[in-house]
Amino acid sequence: MSNNRQFYIDTLSSQFKEVISITKSFLENEIYISTKKENLVEVCMYIRDTFHAVLSSMICNDERSIDKYFKIYYVFSMPRADIFLIVNVPISEQQPEFPSITPKIPAAHWYEREIKDMFGLEPVGHPDPYTLVLHGNMPEKTYPLRKDFDINTRIPLQESKLPFFRVEGEGVFEIPVGPIHAGIIEPGHFRFSAVGDSIFYLDAKLFYTHKGTEKIFEAMPYTKALFLAERICGVCAASHATGYCQAIEKVAGIEIPPRAKFIRTIVLELERLYNHIGDVGNICAGAAFLLGIAHGFRIREYIQQLNETITGNRYLRGMLTMGGVRFDINDDLKKHILSLLNHIKKDFKELTNIMFASSSLLDRLETTGRLSTEIARGLGVVGVAARASGIATDTRIIHPYAAYGEVDFDIPIFHYEGDVLARVRVRVDEVYQSMYIIEQCFDKMSEGPIKTSVKEEIPPYRQALSYVESPRGENIYWIMTAPNNMLYRYKVRSPSFCNWPAIPFTIPGNIVPDFPLINKSFELCYSCTDL
Repeated sequence: MSNNRQFYIDTLSSQFKEVISITKSFLENEIYISTKKENLVEVCMYIRDTFHAVLSSMICNDERSIDKYFKIYYVFSMPRADIFLIVNVPISEQQPEFPSITPKIPAAHWYEREIKDMFGLEPVGHPDPYTLVLHGNMPEKTYPLRKDFDINTRIPLQESKLPFFRVEGEGVFEIPVGPIHAGIIEPGHFRFSAVGDSIFYLDAKLFYTHKGTEKIFEAMPYTKALFLAERICGVCAASHATGYCQAIEKVAGIEIPPRAKFIRTIVLELERLYNHIGDVGNICAGAAFLLGIAHGFRIREYIQQLNETITGNRYLRGMLTMGGVRFDINDDLKKHILSLLNHIKKDFKELTNIMFASSSLLDRLETTGRLSTEIARGLGVVGVAARASGIATDTRIIHPYAAYGEVDFDIPIFHYEGDVLARVRVRVDEVYQSMYIIEQCFDKMSEGPIKTSVKEEIPPYRQALSYVESPRGENIYWIMTAPNNMLYRYKVRSPSFCNWPAIPFTIPGNIVPDFPLINKSFELCYSCTDL
């Protein structure tokens, strides 16, 4: 046990002598803290205020078959140490409620509403406890993630009872957008209250295509579930595959080979590259900057063709496996990758020089869609959006995984801007950092095996966290295994789930044509949010 870990254990034990019990997790950087409902808010507030911790996720788990209770886990990440403090409280079926921490920690607001929808546990004191995922069209007392809900249940179609907030006043009119859009994107309903061209208020509703992904995981053996995990999001396939593999490797107690760690890092940075470069082109589309659109997608195409050369497909599927990676990178492929990255670096530099020299483009990007540091921090915003609003957070540095602890890189932070331009600049800077990381990986990677065998039987009822900094930000995964190599629970918290609630705060005061630009600058995923 490290001194760092012991410091948190000793501090909490001293402060809450008879109130908490600390579980000695088999994982070095995870500390599980059990308490009762009446002490929950105090314990969570102490962790946040004393350690400046961030609420990274909330997980509800139906453990009635184990100890007759539901459990809610509050995952707090330490900002300056590779430590997670995980507070958990038991909730009885006879009293299906828990105290809301949202009034004190606003980042909890969507988590608590999701738990109410999916498990039927009431967050007492939540300022807006209305349905989040289910849209008010589910039969009463239907809770899909309870263990007694049959995965084959067919729900009768009912009319949605989805209310929208209305702004009253002279000259105020509503502009509904969606949920079906003209582009090839998933459904989301955005309702603007506008005065002339200026937006006064935005009400956004998502979760139109709930797929039951987390429920499906519970019916799969762990050996098959990687296929599903990899398909949670099309353009973050490598990130989600890495998250799942790391979770299984943790509960199985295996270490992947050093070469596999470097190859995973290379693949993850290639995924960041093609996403960030494509996002820069997408943002140009929101401003009708046609040259930026064309060249952004042209450069992205180079990387996606490279992805196909490495893995056999354009989205890096099938490369990651439990225990390491499936395919090696030989010297010829290494030379091809480095040569292409050198060409892309020059090409992308030329594009961004043209973009930042365009006064008309800068006029659309600067001061548009500002997200303040205070709101971003309060809502638990992650990834590019957080760094563009002055928050120095990156899971690759705070909680290193793969080979990120063995390479050097900077994370770009824009302390005062928080606008569309800042989010573009973060991506541009990260493109060059990703190339630098890949170059270091090739320099430091030695010969050796690329995979470690995973035991046929993994221990049941083991819990573990996994985490990945995807192109959109921090993904958090929590796993509990079940007997017979099945999954008891696999909870996925995507960065989009954290960042969608911030969008309405960036809209007021902007004009209606700026919404696509602002939305594209966050580049949030419907699929990752609506599992």
